[in-house]
Amino acid sequence: MPDAGSLLRTDRLTLAYPGGTVALADLTVDVPRGSVGLVGANGAGKTTLLRLALGLIEPTSGSIEVVGHAVADDPVEVRTRLGFMPEHDCLPPDQTAADVVSTFGELAGLPARSARQRAAEVLDLVGLDEARYRPVGGFSTGMRQRTKLAQALVADPELVLLDEPTAGLDPLGREEMLALVARLAGFGISLLIATHLLDDVQRVCDHVVLLDGGELRHAGPTSALLQQTGTLRVEVDDGAGRLADALVARGIAATADDDARLDVGADDQVTRDAVRDAVDDLGLALHTLTGGRTSLDELFS
Repeated sequence: MPDAGSLLRTDRLTLAYPGGTVALADLTVDVPRGSVGLVGANGAGKTTLLRLALGLIEPTSGSIEVVGHAVADDPVEVRTRLGFMPEHDCLPPDQTAADVVSTFGELAGLPARSARQRAAEVLDLVGLDEARYRPVGGFSTGMRQRTKLAQALVADPELVLLDEPTAGLDPLGREEMLALVARLAGFGISLLIATHLLDDVQRVCDHVVLLDGGELRHAGPTSALLQQTGTLRVEVDDGAGRLADALVARGIAATADDDARLDVGADDQVTRDAVRDAVDDLGLALHTLTGGRTSLDELFS
């Protein structure tokens, strides 16, 4: 019986290429349905995991289930339940967005008329209603990304796999794409979003799987990872070294940059309260208390 609560489940999943390169190593994870971020630096194994989920490649060992179905048993059946938005540019430039999306609908098994109607609906959803009869070759990067998202949605999948959906977008385009992706959860569609940007995950995902060099580093609620990667920058009038010592004595990682500034290695309400208490105890003047985010490079160092 398919597990209705499981989005992705792997058991000691390993993929090793000839020559000894290991793309995924002994990956065991079980994540619930919903919006899941698949996070890691370039080469972490994110795209490899998506390809395994789609049944496009076979693992060296181990197993993978997607939306409760074992990929090895029937990869074609699994793919009928999925939509896929690839990272690379894969759209025929001489075709209109309506033609591209409706063709994918027909390939997924929709009758031609239904595919055209459904294409119109999803292109309207992603904001391309007025542009749907224009050739894709004249589209901006943001419009191409929206077209790829539309084709992933055309057959009403249970799960949409998105590989770097904000790649190549300017800040406004990135915000618009994230807003679109966030809306999908309201339609009952689960998402697996491969990205190297923690901020994207924070915006749209309630669960996260973090990979590093093909190995699992973290799996759980997004809030738990953000607490691990959160940082605080504290500025006082003087005495940053004494404040850092006081925080370390309370079990909180802290390092003074100079007499006025220090970095605290966590950002949650308990830590913020502890900083304020320590500042008060030492009789210091607190000027700023700002949150930041550890980069992936720092996280993996």
